[in-house]
Amino acid sequence: MTPSRGRPRAFDRDTALDAALFEFWRHGYEATSVATLTKAMGINPPSLYAAFGDKRKLFTEAVSRYAESYGSYGTHALELPTAREAVEHMLRTIAVDYTDPAHPPGCLVIHGAVNTTVASEDVKQELRAYREGTKRAIINKIADDITKGLLPPRTDAEALGTFYAAVIQGMSTQAVDGATREELERLADVALNAWPTAQGGYDPGRRPS
Repeated sequence: MTPSRGRPRAFDRDTALDAALFEFWRHGYEATSVATLTKAMGINPPSLYAAFGDKRKLFTEAVSRYAESYGSYGTHALELPTAREAVEHMLRTIAVDYTDPAHPPGCLVIHGAVNTTVASEDVKQELRAYREGTKRAIINKIADDITKGLLPPRTDAEALGTFYAAVIQGMSTQAVDGATREELERLADVALNAWPTAQGGYDPGRRPS
């Protein structure tokens, strides 16, 4: 007797994953139920478990998809020659992306586990690791420019990098609260004026290029 190969999936896995990503992005990990997910994905619970394992594993896969698509601005920015260019590219890009009506506002990695119980501590840690990775990359980029003489030697790379990581998180919160693209762009202008000048000081009146 020939073994059965089983039924082929009756849904597109990538499309279902994108639908799950939007649900997690819109509501956060804990507030997104399996029932909500399956409805948005157009599948039943057995199909979800068969294709993705469970809600927790689905979330990890959705976050990975987000990091490779909507959240890839950081990776692209850090490929630019200088830290100043990288940070400006990040802030300008997220002012547009965080307010894009084509998807939920803000950032999944920043807001996906804001309200969680102790049972979901691993989810918080997973997202925190993404955020810390971005912050550390910004700090390292700044430190490299100090070494190259592109920034004053007294520049505090740790503090400056942490400041811009905090600005990014704040811009996400503002977007979730309804801030417009123009408002976030003005916020980016102010934040970029904190960049150290070549003379080693700060010029609060300088408008970014």
